[in-house]
Amino acid sequence: MSERQKNVLSLLEEKTNKYLDRVALGMTTYMGWKEFTYRGLGLLSRKLASYLIDEVKVQKGDKLTILSESKPEYGACVFASILAGMTTVPLDIKLTRYELTSILTDCEPTVMLVSQKYIDTAKELQKNIPSIKHILVMDEPSYNLNLPSIYELPENYEAKWRKRSSKATAFIIYTSGTTGSPKGVEITFKNMFAQLDDLSYALSSILPNDRCTILSILPMNHLFEMTVGFSTFLNLGFSVYYSQSLKPKDILTIMREKQVNFMIVVPAFLKLLKTTIETELNNSSPTELAKFKTAYHLAKFIPSARIKKIIFKKIHSKFGGHFIGCISGGAPLDVEVGKFFERIGLKIYQGYGLSEASPVVSVNINKRNIISSVGHPLKSFSAKLAPNTGELIVKGPAVMKGYHNQPDLTKEVIDEDGWLHTGDIARFDKDGHIYITGRIKNMIVLSGGKKVFPEEVEATLEKSPYFKEVCVFGHTKTFGNKDGTEEITAVIVPADQLIKQYDDDNLEKLIKDEVKILSRQLTPYKRPVNIVISKTALPRTATRKVKRKEVKQLV
Repeated sequence: MSERQKNVLSLLEEKTNKYLDRVALGMTTYMGWKEFTYRGLGLLSRKLASYLIDEVKVQKGDKLTILSESKPEYGACVFASILAGMTTVPLDIKLTRYELTSILTDCEPTVMLVSQKYIDTAKELQKNIPSIKHILVMDEPSYNLNLPSIYELPENYEAKWRKRSSKATAFIIYTSGTTGSPKGVEITFKNMFAQLDDLSYALSSILPNDRCTILSILPMNHLFEMTVGFSTFLNLGFSVYYSQSLKPKDILTIMREKQVNFMIVVPAFLKLLKTTIETELNNSSPTELAKFKTAYHLAKFIPSARIKKIIFKKIHSKFGGHFIGCISGGAPLDVEVGKFFERIGLKIYQGYGLSEASPVVSVNINKRNIISSVGHPLKSFSAKLAPNTGELIVKGPAVMKGYHNQPDLTKEVIDEDGWLHTGDIARFDKDGHIYITGRIKNMIVLSGGKKVFPEEVEATLEKSPYFKEVCVFGHTKTFGNKDGTEEITAVIVPADQLIKQYDDDNLEKLIKDEVKILSRQLTPYKRPVNIVISKTALPRTATRKVKRKEVKQLV
């Protein structure tokens, strides 16, 4: 990688000049399509950056936080933050104000950029976070409550852009905390460039041309989306479109109108899409259904995706006729779902990663795609198994700088030799493919790829005087649409006086009501689905740690 490539400012300039009037980012609105060309994206980014430098007087290294759904303006805000020499902190819009306050207290941003939809939340947060001096709205001006809109800023594009070291932090991405507090993963410019280089190389096997249309459905605060769906695809000169809806009908409409070629998805979306296709087939005439079943059986023996697309032309036309396939990540892919799409002529490439690795560690590519595997490590990564545990450990320039303000926690996951301990148990086949077989960590992975640390949920529930002990874990479902996925289960040991005071029915109602009240401090997907009440003390180690595995087996 040359020194010029390592300078993110020159790279932004290069891409803007190279692609100019090609659409960079777009989205459907009630007024039609809103599209930013590379030139337009560059101008809005520069205007906002000039305002931050000249008017707001931000300093190099200050934090800029973004609270918004994915939209074209989001990209301009990220680039403006980089040009102004700031560190970007994307926020999850699904978090509660309690959780957002915890994150903002930790990173202390000076500027918050917010979409129209979350202005009230932003103003409430500002009251509790003294560091937030400025709030700007990302939408065109309407009822902005006296807040400036990025569209209303002075027409100044000539501020002196601030270069930063490759070791400087570009992003802080917050994940659920294993100690009940949030963890801010610091991603440097060096980390980002390693990912851009690796992923551009890997994608050259999957998407050989430089004119490609992408549909984005993952939130921008998700590092998988920020690294691949945004940074990598714009680096390649692709056009990225956002969807305001996750309904298959709405997504398929965009795919047809914009002739989408590729997507980044989580496995739950593929499962939903498969169910939608199958439902439509089952509602078709007996003749049509019989034709599909015959073709589906024969397709098993046809290696060519091009021929499969002809055989299943009717289905492909619903995707717009130009769709190649997608990379699936964030949670384990159901192999049967992957096989279904492969059989009808759509390529599914399973990948693997974690935020601490910026985040992609491996991905399948055309020459060696095995659906049940997560592929080979990207070219800049070294990967091996820890000898005693079988844990996958990785090393390379994309491994994070560390956890923000948590050096001790950083040392727990990155050892003295620079190896990142993933917490996942894995195996390699003779050709070097990685297979993830389990998790050492307690992390719960939900069907949509959302990750929940039980310790965070426990820290919230343990505030109740009614609870003597709390243990949270993921319970794997073995039937229905969510077969093989996890649900959050909480085992509660009530306080002694409650057991004496209430009969079983009233005790159960009291405990469940208390869990519901406390869970309001958590994002909905982190709230326990199953609540088990135990009058027996939980099994513990000699150092008084709850034996989570034993509790899970008992339940």
